[in-house]
Amino acid sequence: MQNIRHLSKEQVEEYFLSINEKKFRSQQVWEWLWQKHAMSFDDMSNLSKELRNKLSAEFTFPSLKVDETQTSTDGTVKSRFKTFDGHSIEGVLIPTEERKTACVSSQIGCSLSCKFCATGYMGRKRNLNFDEIYDEVVLINQQSEKIHEKKISNIVFMGMGEPLLNYNNVMKAIEKITAEDGLFMSARRITVSTAGVAKQIKKLGDDKVRFKLALSLHAANDQKRNEIMPINETNNIKELIEALNYFYKQTNNEITFEYILLKNFNDSQKDAEELIKIYRQVPADLVNIIEYNPIDAFRFNKPDEEGTQHFMDILERNRVNARLRRSRGKDIDAACGQLANKRHE
Repeated sequence: MQNIRHLSKEQVEEYFLSINEKKFRSQQVWEWLWQKHAMSFDDMSNLSKELRNKLSAEFTFPSLKVDETQTSTDGTVKSRFKTFDGHSIEGVLIPTEERKTACVSSQIGCSLSCKFCATGYMGRKRNLNFDEIYDEVVLINQQSEKIHEKKISNIVFMGMGEPLLNYNNVMKAIEKITAEDGLFMSARRITVSTAGVAKQIKKLGDDKVRFKLALSLHAANDQKRNEIMPINETNNIKELIEALNYFYKQTNNEITFEYILLKNFNDSQKDAEELIKIYRQVPADLVNIIEYNPIDAFRFNKPDEEGTQHFMDILERNRVNARLRRSRGKDIDAACGQLANKRHE
């Protein structure tokens, strides 16, 4: 049986005509699927029981379910979602005064094995389908409306997985999120973060995407980056600089560098200078300096406040637009690099 959300609007219309139903029924169903956020055929209350049963017999309607939520002392909410085939993924609602951000996953696990990221130690189980990614956003948005009486204002693809290795589903999910008959969010409020797949960054440029791009850099020379991010062996810094420039030339979209500070590894004056050199070769808007959040499998620590400030000072003296991003949700393993479906008893 086919997943009803994998049909186009035209295909839904054709189906209803084929069973001698009026065309407006297909519009009603389409609204339930993408605007009213039904999670089952039973939710479609303006359809007759008979028609709902018929749809159930003809199509599948897999949807994400919230399995567990935890709330941090800082207000961050982490949810574990269950997929139709029994896998778990995590998504996070990060609230501040100015914005309510949904941090979503694009894969179940991840194949890239970045040493500082708990998800990387899980391996990749499978890609998420575009409708599953859409459900994450819908469910996190519902949490935001319930808790804060405000819709989410921003979406970041910074959860589990490498978005550019699930390119088609991520693009289709964003298409639905930004569609007038979907969530109708501005693409400018969406950021896709990548560990650095040069070929796919160029493809984003060719596809003239409208969302922002963040590169997880985390080390400013190839030797160190190879050590903590194996993907760098096939996508080195020079290739990434070239790909980012191509992306910018094609789209004019905002680019951000992400850089986790690791004590006695990438936090020296020389590291800062190498980062400045990269920053000057790309039209990047911002460098996000991120606090490292410890995970069990990784040997590194974060620098003390003095070391962090020293690094920030070097960047600022060299007119780098840098911002220190304080971690949110550390106490519930919801911070950057900590998503791993860990059970909390």
